Amino acid sequence: MDIGEAAKRSNLPASTLRYYEEKGLIKSIGRNGLKRVFANDIVEKLAFISLGRIAGLSLDEIKQMLLHGNMKVNRSLLLSKADEIEAQINQLTLMQDSLRHAANCPSTDHFECPKFIKLLKLATGRWNKSRR
Repeated sequence: MDIGEAAKRSNLPASTLRYYEEKGLIKSIGRNGLKRVFANDIVEKLAFISLGRIAGLSLDEIKQMLLHGNMKVNRSLLLSKADEIEAQINQLTLMQDSLRHAANCPSTDHFECPKFIKLLKLATGRWNKSRR
């Protein structure tokens, strides 16, 4: 599959594929004229790279899992990233709850609302912990 087709199927620009090849994440199997040619499994590898990037993995971390053309999953790294994502979800859920409460709170002064004060303390505590 040439680079144009791989880019189209993966929804990534050809420049990204060239960059990934330069960084050693993917490897072309030859050329057809001036165009790079990739193996048929390139779309799956690019999907894995995209998923890793979305999850917050660095390109070097992803590269280590794709060495030698095989996918070798670093389970401890993935579990650590999953824990980080869970913590972010918890923080965002608390923020969402606080904003919804502030928007719907019948109190004329939010700083007199016990639930709002509790949400502020929770949010401040978690925010301060995450910044350490």
